[in-house]
Amino acid sequence: MRKFVAPEFIFGVESRRRVGFYARNMMARRVFIVCDAGVAAAGWLAQVCEDLSDVGVDAVVFLGLSPNPKDHEVMAGAEAYAAERCDVIVALGGGSVIDCAKAIGIVHANRCHVGKFEGIDCVEVPGPPLICIPTTSGTAADISQFCIIVNSLNRYKMAIISKTVIPDVALVDPATTLTMDPYLTACTGVDALTHAIEAYVSSASSPVVDVHALAAIRLIWKNIEHAVFIPDDLNARENMSLASLQAGLAFSNASLGAVHAMAHSLGGFLDLPHGECNALLLEHVVRFNFAAAPERYRQIGEAMGMYARGLTDQECADRISGVLNQLRHRLGITGGLGQRGVRVADIEELAVHAIKDACLVTNPRHAGAADVKAIYGEAI
Repeated sequence: MRKFVAPEFIFGVESRRRVGFYARNMMARRVFIVCDAGVAAAGWLAQVCEDLSDVGVDAVVFLGLSPNPKDHEVMAGAEAYAAERCDVIVALGGGSVIDCAKAIGIVHANRCHVGKFEGIDCVEVPGPPLICIPTTSGTAADISQFCIIVNSLNRYKMAIISKTVIPDVALVDPATTLTMDPYLTACTGVDALTHAIEAYVSSASSPVVDVHALAAIRLIWKNIEHAVFIPDDLNARENMSLASLQAGLAFSNASLGAVHAMAHSLGGFLDLPHGECNALLLEHVVRFNFAAAPERYRQIGEAMGMYARGLTDQECADRISGVLNQLRHRLGITGGLGQRGVRVADIEELAVHAIKDACLVTNPRHAGAADVKAIYGEAI
């Protein structure tokens, strides 16, 4: 590990109301709020604007992004940021909103197209100060050094990995997740689970990271179904937000693996929700990876409450992948890639982008093009 990275963060109900305090500390005069229509309709945007106004800070709102933020949306946002002469960015929303806000900041600071930043450590100048208020419990974009943006020309998601995109402050308020619908809760929850699992088996894992990864797995396994099926259970929501935070600390410092590399390609190709893509791929990647990190996967199984003693490696791999399959079906994430429009003929193109994704570098088992194609085929 070169350096453990994390922003300053406050965790807990009502923490979002500290946005004015932090904006004022950053000497903000005009804040650029990146948000989406759903979050605005839920009432969270009006509160943030009010809290900023209370400390004498003006706000400009940018709503021009889609659920999987596109490169051209980022460029439009950066143009609006400059035109409005803003000096601080507030990201209010899920991972798409936060990633878009990160990208807007670095485009503004570096005066170039967002595509120039794809890969690891390709951002020269940090963006303006960034305050994040996540409204989902899954992506952990609010504390990570990852930024995922769709390359709209080639239809895949670019992974931008740089310490320059780590937010300055994250206000993690579980109350904001109460307005998520059950399916979004399920998808984002499985996203957090995937972060923790991939970080734990990553070739860049370390004892410092492992603590956060295992804690996240335990919390998610105990709370995700309550959060989905009893959506107003604030205790379950709080635990899922904490799990997302823990998983974010893990993957931001250990990176990810084949699930995310393949999900980025898939999500950009068909414009599918990121967490849904992860859910459909996770069980298949576990089976592929197991032989490269059997003890680590056994510990993951134990964190999920699975009894694995006496099982052979093959039996254990099958048991864990089966348990993950059962979980996603219980959560309502049913079917496979085929039901979502993926054809066998598409696998070739999907694999081309997946094997170039930076997340594949730290997968515990080397995955070549043939391996990635086979996994996509199983998931259809």
